Amino acid sequence: MVLMATRQVRLLSRQDRHKAQIGLLRSIPGIGEITALLFATEIGDINRFQKLEQLCDYVGLVPRIHGSGEKESVLGLTHRGNHVLRESLIEACWVAIRLDPAMTMAFNNFTKRMKKNKAIIKIGRKMLNRIRFVMKNQTKYVTAIVE
Repeated sequence: MVLMATRQVRLLSRQDRHKAQIGLLRSIPGIGEITALLFATEIGDINRFQKLEQLCDYVGLVPRIHGSGEKESVLGLTHRGNHVLRESLIEACWVAIRLDPAMTMAFNNFTKRMKKNKAIIKIGRKMLNRIRFVMKNQTKYVTAIVE
């Protein structure tokens, strides 16, 4: 069953309409074929998101806030957004912090002042920014820090 689904995904990713986009997304460390196909098909036209905040809202990487009068409390991530994209993004981030030196450095800096689960959400925003850049400019991702 899983093998058949994987074959279907691979066939879909090799179609002309997705092939170039998936190749660009796979240049980002942590993003594999299935995640790239998921982002290419779910986001569609990246130009409909003028700002990173709009894309974060679509994926569901924004805080849930409860406010009453002068009091305001942050309760974690919102339940809105595309859950499949958010989960795939977070899983890709766990891989990216092992492969990309810039992400590793950012993750280590975040974990000095917060728990790992909160730090990976911040890495998720960085990863989403990279995905947006690659899709908008149609260029491969280049690592900033060379080992």
